Order: sequence, then C-alpha cells, then structure tokens
Amino acid sequence: MWKGRFAQKTADLVQQFGESISFDWRLYKHDIRGSIAHARAQVKAGILTQEEFEKIEAGLKAIQERIEKGEFEFSTELEDIHLNIESALTADIGPTGAKLHTARSRNDQVATDTRLYCREEIDEITRLVVQLQKALLSQAKKHAEDPIPGYTHLQRGQPVTVGHHLLAYVEMLSRDISRLADTRKRLNVSPLGSGALAGSTINLDRKAIADELGFDDVTNNSMDAISDRDYLAEILFNLSLIGAHLSRLSEDLILWSSAEFHFVTLSDAHTTGSSLMPQKKNPDVSEITRGKTGRLYGNLMALLTAVKGLPLTYNRDLQEDKEPLFDSIDTIVLTLKVNAEMVEAMTIHTGNCAKAAADPMLLATDLADWLVREGVPFRQAHDLVGRAVAESIATNTPLDQLDLTKIDPAYKPEANAVFDLATALRARTNPGAPSPDNVKAEIERWHAAIG
Repeated sequence: MWKGRFAQKTADLVQQFGESISFDWRLYKHDIRGSIAHARAQVKAGILTQEEFEKIEAGLKAIQERIEKGEFEFSTELEDIHLNIESALTADIGPTGAKLHTARSRNDQVATDTRLYCREEIDEITRLVVQLQKALLSQAKKHAEDPIPGYTHLQRGQPVTVGHHLLAYVEMLSRDISRLADTRKRLNVSPLGSGALAGSTINLDRKAIADELGFDDVTNNSMDAISDRDYLAEILFNLSLIGAHLSRLSEDLILWSSAEFHFVTLSDAHTTGSSLMPQKKNPDVSEITRGKTGRLYGNLMALLTAVKGLPLTYNRDLQEDKEPLFDSIDTIVLTLKVNAEMVEAMTIHTGNCAKAAADPMLLATDLADWLVREGVPFRQAHDLVGRAVAESIATNTPLDQLDLTKIDPAYKPEANAVFDLATALRARTNPGAPSPDNVKAEIERWHAAIG
C-alpha cells in the first residue's frame, strides 16, 4: 500500500505487532456497507461510471458472502479489515477495485465502521436489557404482595414486598437503556469524507452518504471526526454501569440463595456443584457476573488511558480501542442473556421471606411515626422507640409484645396495632413506596412501557 515511499519490506515482527485483522475482521459488513455508499457517491462525483459502481457493489457483496460462509482467507500482511477487503476486491474485479479508495482514508473508514458497528450493538444490547427487565417483571408480578425485609447496611430495616425489591432493578436497567439511547444519538453522525485528517480535494456528497448509511448528520470538523473516540468511551462506561447493576443483583441473589437467607432457589440449570462436596449448589452465574464487572471496568480504563495524551489527529494508539470494545460487548451480551434466563427460572420462597419480614423490629420506624401522629416531636419519638427496642433486647421480648405504656406515658395501648405487617405495607401509599397497590400499578406501567 505504501511501497512507493519505502525501499524495504515491513519486518515480519512489525507486521505481527501492528496487525489488527485478528480482531477487527468483525467490522467486515460495516466496512462493506460504508464502501458501497462511498462508491455510489463516487458515481455522482464522476469518479466512477455506473457500470464500475455495479462491479464494485457486486464484488463487495460477494466478498461479504464468502466471509459469512467462512471461505475468505484474512491476511495479516494486509493488516486490517479495510485492506483485506480492498485487496480482495481488486483481485476479483481488476483495476476498478483500486478506484474505490479515492477521496477517503483508512482513518475516516474505520471511524465510520466502528460507528456503524456500535449503533448495531447498542440496539442489540438494549433489546437484551429489556429482556432482563421482562424477566424481573415476571417475578415481580408473581410476588407483588409478598413481604420481604428491606435492608440497609445488610441489616433488616423496613418491610417491602418482593415485587418492590425487584422493580428497583427494573428502574436501574431503564436508566441504562436511556444512557445507551443518548450515546447512540451522539455517535450517529458520519465521519466519512473527513479523509486522513483534512478531507479531500475530491468532494463527495457527504450528506448523501450519511443518509444511505442511516446517520442523522455529518461531522463538522474533519480533525475531530478522525480522532474522536468519545462515543467508545461512553459505550464502555454504559456497559460498565450495566455490569455494576448486574453485579448488585448478583450479590442479592447470592445472599438470598444461601442457607442463611433461603429466600431463593436458583434452578439446577443455572447453578453448579462441587467436585468434592456433593451437597453443594453454587450460584456460579451470579458470581461470574460479579467478576466480569471488573473486566468491564478494566476495558473502560484501557481505552481512557490509550486516548488521554494523544495529539490531533489520528495516532496508531487508537488501534487499541477495538479489543476493549469488542470484549465488553461480547461480555455484556452473554451476561445479559444468562441472567435473564436465570431470573425467569428461579423460585422465590415467599414463606421464608414473610417469616423474615414478620420481625417486629422492622416496624420500629412505624412506631415512631405513630408517636408523631400523637403529637410527639420526631426526635423524641425516635428516642422513645429506641428505649423500647433496648427493652426488647434486654428482656428477650419481641417488640410487639412489650407493654409500651410502661416505657413512657406517650405510648397508649393502641400503639401495638402498628405491628400488623399487612396494614403497615398498605399504608405506604406515597409515590415510589412499596404498598401492594403501588407495586401492582408500577408493574402494569412497566408492562405497558416495554411490552
């Protein structure tokens, strides 16, 4: 490709060190799609005849078919997907293939390919996030009214319902979808036509190319268009945060499936055993999910580190953007699929959840609220309930069985009515609170929103 300038052949080690075809081959269909749009614009500009365009288009589609059938031999000597396809095209159709690269560079070519690739992957990841939301909604609907303790500091705090707890993850995933949509909108501009860094004196219709490729617009600065990898950093951040949310869900399921909690049993299909201890049933999917989140974080940091000190415009360091991108996408796609399947198949033990939620200590705050309604300032009410809790612990008497009137005159006999769990849950009617009616309404709202 650059033999006119160089007297020596590139060293074998340099070829091995610099090749990217071993991983960027997966951009092939996007590269071909961009090349067809570019060639069509060349016809309009008088660079190609219609007959030449048709030869190029047919040749590129034939190469795509060979790749998809596994019949295309990629060459590391040709470095990347762009040169592999262009070289094959020229070999197949002759000198006409050599015209294709007119008015473009591999710099704007790869920037276009990765945007097309990322746009497609965002759509697929969004679909998979919705599938996980649906799995969570399915379980939430079954258990909209079933009580379970809500925790802070991993200590029992107040009662909620299983449905309300699972809907928290639906909310998290909804924000993930929103972030992906924002990133998709920002990346959906075409850099093709920016050339190596300053465009070309052969001016193709960039807007027509962008329209054909489904871009919303064209980039406004050729130097920025070539060097911009913001959208990749955004995607890797978005995937890292999805990973964080999946990791939090995993931690809940790991705890819930333990003998100490026994709120959940994960299906045999989504757990593994021990090579030594025959009684074991391990939540490996959740543990691996938790571990892969660190991998997603690492890919984000690798990209940010690679771009942090680069002068404008293109630098070969930017080749290091693709492996982290591809790895994060592969990781999150498989992780979302297996977690959706696992959540759908798990069994929630409502009796154990209800038994844990029946702990009267979970209604200590409700008792303070009762005192407030009786006219006691909250700080004083908090102190009075704290004294009742201390008495409960000291005498090993359940909080709901104490004679509260002996602790302070502010208490009245009817205070003990606070300890009815069903009533306490029904009373939590403010928007966002876990009353069964609220939870059911939220489930219906989400079903209407995502199908």
